[in-house]
Amino acid sequence: MDHKTRELLAGWAQRYNDPRWFAEDPIAFPHEFVRRGAGLQDVEIAAVFAAHFAWGRRAMIVRDCTRLFDHMEWRPFDYVMSGEWRDDDASIHRTVKWSEVAAICSRLRDFYRSNGSLECLDAAGMRVRIYGQKPDQKAPNKKINMLRRWMVRDDGKVDLGLWRSTSKRDLIIPLDVHVYDEAAALGLTARKQKDLATALEITAAFAEIFPDDPCLGDFALFGYGVTHGATVQPTRPEGPSAGASSVSQERGWTGSPAWPADQPTEHKPKP
Repeated sequence: MDHKTRELLAGWAQRYNDPRWFAEDPIAFPHEFVRRGAGLQDVEIAAVFAAHFAWGRRAMIVRDCTRLFDHMEWRPFDYVMSGEWRDDDASIHRTVKWSEVAAICSRLRDFYRSNGSLECLDAAGMRVRIYGQKPDQKAPNKKINMLRRWMVRDDGKVDLGLWRSTSKRDLIIPLDVHVYDEAAALGLTARKQKDLATALEITAAFAEIFPDDPCLGDFALFGYGVTHGATVQPTRPEGPSAGASSVSQERGWTGSPAWPADQPTEHKPKP
């Protein structure tokens, strides 16, 4: 990596690791539960579903996450542990059906009956035990690595930093087609496959710049998307921005969800 590229990436990471740019990123949902003073399990479950829904147009992601948490009455842990889940073939988000949500809830309930936090699961374990997918040693596990970035990184800006037993050094860049295109354009990978090996190669490239926190590079890639896209602007209190680039729209950035009025989030006592 040449000196100019390193400087560009470091500058973008510093500028775009800023909550102004992420008010309508899917991370806004677990952040909302933190703001309400919810328990760790509520935040984790919000992150599980926000990450699962994090594909498609940003307005659709926000709409469908809001529908889901409205259905859960903004008490996701109570909803999961109740065992009373909506379970039908109607769509909740694109090809995701309510029956798939119910299956994830069932696996989460089984997990939480004997564990206090999802932090003890690595990406491969979460893939199988929570999302119910088959083991795949080559899969980049984009949504899981994104969720792990949210929960582990602890600089107090965009990410939550609630998982304190996991090192930032062990995180892997969440790899999807947009991240791949940006990384390839910057010369961070020469691989053609969008697999785990490529995600690790991109992460290793960022470790040269941010050795203690390679996933800070995810914000640098976002900066590349902004500076090489349309006129995306950070969210401001007066309302959502206009003219977001196609990359930022797809990756869920810019805007501001209309949160429902605060509701109590403490867990209901179980019979």
